[in-house]
Amino acid sequence: MDEQALLGLNPNANADFRERALAYFEQLKISQDAWQVCAEALAQRVYSDDHVKFFCFQVLEHQIKFKYAELTAHQQQLIRETLIAWLQAQMLNGQPEKTFIRNKAAQVFALVFVTDYLTTWPKFFFDILSVVGLNPRGVDLYLRILMAIDAEVVDRDIIHTPETKLQPALQEARRNTLLKDTMREQCIPNLVESWYQILQTYQHTNSELTCQCLEVIGTYVSWIDLTLIANDRFINMLLGHMLVEVLREEACDCLYEIVNKGMDPVDKTKLVESLCQVLQSAGFFSINQEEDVDFLARFSKLVNGMGQSLIVSWTKLVKSGDMKSAQDTLQSIESKVPLMLQLLIHEDDDISSNIIGFCYEYLNILKQLVLLSNQQKANVEAIMLAVMKKLTYDDEYNFENEGEDEAMFVEYRKQLKLLLDRLAQVSPELLLASVRRVFNGTLQNWQTASFMEVEVAIRLLYMLGEAIPASHGAHFCGDVAKASALQDMMRTLVTSSVSAYNHTSVTLEFFETVVRYEKFFTVEPIHIPNVLMAFLDHRGLRHSSPKVRSRTAYLFSRFVKSLHKHMNAFVEDILSRIQDLLDLSPPENGFQTLLSSDDKLFIYETAGVLIVNSDYPAERKSILMRNLLNPLMEKFKILLEKLVVDRDEERQTVLADCLNHAVGFASRTSKAFSNKQTVKQCGCSGVYLDCLQSFLPALSCPVQKEVLRGGVRTFLHRMIICLEEEVLPFIPTASEHMLKDCEAKDLQEFIPLINQITAKFKAQVSPFLQQVFMPLLHAIFEVLVRPSEENDQSAALDKQMLRRSYFAFLQTVTGSGMSEVIGNQGAENVERVLFTIIQGAVDYPDPIAQKTCFIILSKLVELWGGKDGLVGFADFVYKHIVPACFLAPLKPSFDLVDAQTILALSECAVTMKTIYLKRGPECIQYLQQEYLPSLQVSPEIIQEFCQALQQPDAKVFKNYLKVFFQRAKP
Repeated sequence: MDEQALLGLNPNANADFRERALAYFEQLKISQDAWQVCAEALAQRVYSDDHVKFFCFQVLEHQIKFKYAELTAHQQQLIRETLIAWLQAQMLNGQPEKTFIRNKAAQVFALVFVTDYLTTWPKFFFDILSVVGLNPRGVDLYLRILMAIDAEVVDRDIIHTPETKLQPALQEARRNTLLKDTMREQCIPNLVESWYQILQTYQHTNSELTCQCLEVIGTYVSWIDLTLIANDRFINMLLGHMLVEVLREEACDCLYEIVNKGMDPVDKTKLVESLCQVLQSAGFFSINQEEDVDFLARFSKLVNGMGQSLIVSWTKLVKSGDMKSAQDTLQSIESKVPLMLQLLIHEDDDISSNIIGFCYEYLNILKQLVLLSNQQKANVEAIMLAVMKKLTYDDEYNFENEGEDEAMFVEYRKQLKLLLDRLAQVSPELLLASVRRVFNGTLQNWQTASFMEVEVAIRLLYMLGEAIPASHGAHFCGDVAKASALQDMMRTLVTSSVSAYNHTSVTLEFFETVVRYEKFFTVEPIHIPNVLMAFLDHRGLRHSSPKVRSRTAYLFSRFVKSLHKHMNAFVEDILSRIQDLLDLSPPENGFQTLLSSDDKLFIYETAGVLIVNSDYPAERKSILMRNLLNPLMEKFKILLEKLVVDRDEERQTVLADCLNHAVGFASRTSKAFSNKQTVKQCGCSGVYLDCLQSFLPALSCPVQKEVLRGGVRTFLHRMIICLEEEVLPFIPTASEHMLKDCEAKDLQEFIPLINQITAKFKAQVSPFLQQVFMPLLHAIFEVLVRPSEENDQSAALDKQMLRRSYFAFLQTVTGSGMSEVIGNQGAENVERVLFTIIQGAVDYPDPIAQKTCFIILSKLVELWGGKDGLVGFADFVYKHIVPACFLAPLKPSFDLVDAQTILALSECAVTMKTIYLKRGPECIQYLQQEYLPSLQVSPEIIQEFCQALQQPDAKVFKNYLKVFFQRAKP
């Protein structure tokens, strides 16, 4: 072997050596006989360096994985002998191999097993066992080999083949089934016996080997005959291991696998019951909080497995009608509930979390029972109290800097919520009464209670909203018992002053809950002022925590939106109190405003909702809206002037962001308007037109164009929706600025604006469209022909999207009945536009654009293709549109399997059909006598095509066209 290359295997070797070693490995992989050198090195223990030995195993592994079938029978025998020789060498004195080498060796043994066991090496396990005996090093390797075989043959977590290679995957599945069947027939009893001997030999002297063996048993038990393991000698030994500290975790896992094994429900109940009796008599059913939590986590998983297995048995027995056995199993389940509760309430959340599955399924059984016994009711109450206790935060929870532990507790809380929801299904009355008791008890003394107690009391009230569903606020009407309980708790919440509790978790829970139960305030609106004050002062929007302020801004907007009808008396007071929060200033000298820009969006929207939905007359609404937006406009003007003269790039970015926020805030206020309360009806058109007047100059700002144009464009979109034709005078100026110095992306984002105006105002914007049409097209064409790097994917995508936007624009113009906008552009320009549509339909492999182009063509044929249509258009139809309908689908890139392409073909069919409907027999004659013969189509097919085209049902032709091109394409 190349000794120099082998030096690079050392982790401390320099990069050159490592690279040489890697190249050497690749060289050995493709070599015909290099593996033999490695096999010999391993069998004769030539090398003492661990990394070289590992390397030899890697070469051998590659040979077996990818080239084993190419080897002769003699060579395959050589590999088997090498492995056995290496295994024998491990029995001798000297240092045992490192773990990573033993694991790799086990993998190689497993690969040979998979390949040879069914054919040339049926005595695989007997050969290994005869070598290793009960030698501790040999046993270690034997157990590792068994685990590696499981990984290859059984373990469902390991993906052996990609989904795309379905056939190999099926073959592999069949092979694995055959391997397991053969092992069950020929050697499993012997393997089980070897495990028993290993456990008996080493359980008191070598905990590592014993644990390894327990892991193997737990792994294999899922597919071997359970009676080989679930018998007195094994179970007694395993239960004995449960009493030994170093073995009990692995013994627990092994018992869990045994319990999880599918079997007859009556037998399963007996097995679990016998295990439990022994565990109970050994004292395991009395949980000591001081007990080792790692062991208890495994133990709770075992109890969960036993409980869920019993429930599966109960379900099967009920389904089969064996009610006596079902009753016995139910008693068995009930007897485990005290233990389940001890684990559920354990202060360690991992232990508690592991038992939730059993708990949830137990409640599911109770849900199905017609009547609950007193004990079952007591169990439900105990689970309820446990859930309430476990929902509580602990002292160590870091609210300001939430990390992994905090995230795990949030997930654990979600599991508890599922339990609470299930409790509500079993006994909503009991849940309501329990929550009420905890809630009232805590809120009576909230000043002296810990934050955890107060937070969880409010949290429980919040969770009732989903646990006990109420459609359309029926919590506060309809069912008097439910309504009164929730109503009482809500009343207590908002009158108790608990919102002043000095902890962020309590504050946030208070606001979340009042917003969840906003229907309460429609029943008792008297409490609205107190809650509004909490939102507006140091408890909410002015809280010391940015997290609370941010969340409150959102919740406040929801609260006001839901209850604006009840707030008429407070509108101006609220507006004056939030005025200072709406300040628009770039952060200077490190000063940060109370609310972020995103938070302010909610506050501006809230202000808009209050003004628009107030009972004030239009004049007053107009004044209030102006008071809200005038400061924005004034500040915008000052900041824009600063931006134009500022040369500092960092300052420019800050100023441009600030200007953009101003436009965004104004835009957000307009969301308050509706069909019932339009801008015009509220007398607010003037103020928004003034905003437009103020913001449009930003379009001609020479710096930060992208940010400013984006913001103003978004505002224009909103104004087109909100304002009527008053917005139209602003469009030409805005368009002129936005078409200057355009990039593909600018145009792509500008076109939807023009489409929106066209679709909304139609004929009203016809003069403007005619004026802007060619300048817009020139800007588009100029960008599309601009050269870009050959491999610049981003530029290519931008151009493709722009091309799509261009065709979408033409589709909007023609679809809005304004084809004259195109028709009036002069013959040369019209022709140029028409050719771009033909080009889009045929030349670009983009089915989305092609579909749009055919839609435009069929619309133009419909408008201009008749006898009195546009001069010269009929000629264009035959020379260009008809050929396009054939050339496009015949292109190799036109994929008749692709869904988007099929849609394009469908529009192509519509275009052909429209030509026929407009031109009649003349079209058929042209196809029969001129065009189709020029494509060398046979007379029979021409006849067939023309008949399909003349069918009254358009679907017939669409289906025919697909078949026609499928046949025509090579």
